Amino acid sequence: MNDFMSGGIHRLWKNEFVETLNPTPGMKVVDVAGGTGDIAFRIAETMKSSTLSSPLGSNSKVIVCDINPSMLTVGRSRSISKNFTEEGEHSINWVAGDAESLPLPDSSVDAYTIAFGIRNCTHPHIVVREAFRVLKPGGRFLCLEFSHIESMGAANSMIQSIYDSYSFNVIPFIGGIVANDRASYQYLVESIRKFPSQQQFCEIIEKEGFSSVSYKNLTMGVAAIHSGFKL
Repeated sequence: MNDFMSGGIHRLWKNEFVETLNPTPGMKVVDVAGGTGDIAFRIAETMKSSTLSSPLGSNSKVIVCDINPSMLTVGRSRSISKNFTEEGEHSINWVAGDAESLPLPDSSVDAYTIAFGIRNCTHPHIVVREAFRVLKPGGRFLCLEFSHIESMGAANSMIQSIYDSYSFNVIPFIGGIVANDRASYQYLVESIRKFPSQQQFCEIIEKEGFSSVSYKNLTMGVAAIHSGFKL
């Protein structure tokens, strides 16, 4: 679905997302709604490569948490093929769990990431609250999600019109042909439009206790990275 929504650009967005996190050796990161591990592998590989030039690389860990056990099974298989194990210096653990009630202790991770997942949760504010709970003091919340093109003149208005036409007409049509599931792709488009604006989501993050909350637009706001710290 992300390929259809972004024209494949989501891979570049994910790379920038992990670059923004800037994971360092020895960190413990939970990637929620992590599915088959796209973000987790990027994080783990970044920490592993950094270890080559750092003496602080022991016990780096990524925990992938997803509500869908089938996706976790695929992720585990991918992990083995990439030579990551669930124990050792550079580990990736796979845990079934709900983003609104994480199976993790309080103050147990250095960073919390969620990419293209919070929009599908029933109560996004509870997801953010859970992120705050499991983060250690000083820990960082980072969210990548489809967002809204922000109004900045006639050019952006024209881009918004083109994007809306593509989203509501082309994407469901392609979904019907490729996946025989027009309804799911229609829901995807509608869920993006219903998701809070960049500033509204910042306010949700702040309300749940985070400090230094900010966001960065990607591709003029088609997607956005939101950041906050538990201080």
